[in-house]
Amino acid sequence: MGYKKRFGDRKEGRRIRTLEPFNAIIPFVMKVKSDASNFFSDSVEITEAEKYLRQKRINGYPGMGLLHLFCAAYIRVASQYPGLNRFVSGQRVFARHDVEFFMTVKKELKANAPETAIKVIFDQRDTIDDVYRKLNEEIEKARTEDTTGADDVSKLFMKLPRILLKFAISLLTFLDYFGKMPKAILKISPFHGSVAISDIGSVGLPVIYHHLYNFGNMPLFISFGAKRKVYELNADGETVLRKYVDFTLVMDERICDGFYFSQGFRLFKSLLRNPHLLDTPPETVVEDIE
Repeated sequence: MGYKKRFGDRKEGRRIRTLEPFNAIIPFVMKVKSDASNFFSDSVEITEAEKYLRQKRINGYPGMGLLHLFCAAYIRVASQYPGLNRFVSGQRVFARHDVEFFMTVKKELKANAPETAIKVIFDQRDTIDDVYRKLNEEIEKARTEDTTGADDVSKLFMKLPRILLKFAISLLTFLDYFGKMPKAILKISPFHGSVAISDIGSVGLPVIYHHLYNFGNMPLFISFGAKRKVYELNADGETVLRKYVDFTLVMDERICDGFYFSQGFRLFKSLLRNPHLLDTPPETVVEDIE
């Protein structure tokens, strides 16, 4: 795009200056994400997705699963509907430069095993193979290293007395409002990014709605649960067994309108049902408005 940074832009994104007046004033009315959270639930039939993932594992991608598929599908959606990769900070709407996923990772699948946070940065042209490589690298690093950057910063803050810790968080909130948050913190912050995603199904649980954080600028949380089996009638009137996955979205409605959201998530479901489309980069990447 060749965009040059202008006054009012932020480290992680550029300010959108051509919003309709009504959309531009919404962040001043709905000041925090808890005011502006919309909740959405749906399910997707995964017969083709399971066949596809089995073949990918045979072809040299061991462990490729629904988490990789959900991430790759959303990245592709962001390449065509960039409004879903916006964020609100300082009561202004911004277009994010990259697609940044946040998730928590257990060191081991044990109840008392420590948990850490990772952030994975993707490009809008990434295929599911790119997602597999980048995501697995970060997960492996989180599980093998003693601490991550987010862990180190958290430990440092927790050494402060409560009154100083409260002041430090208030100071960071103030700096974040004006786009002056230190870049080193933005890089590792689990509260700044495009999407937080949770694979609840990996521990055998049904899907949940996960809240958004008022701190930071993460505008979307995706959660998906365990696979479930359903007996249905096919076109010939025969009973067939099909598998579904339920997923939920909690989204900051201030970034774009409801129709735009619906178009983006219609594409999202289509990609989950036709995952082979994620094997190649998108033909074009749509740029957000100025």
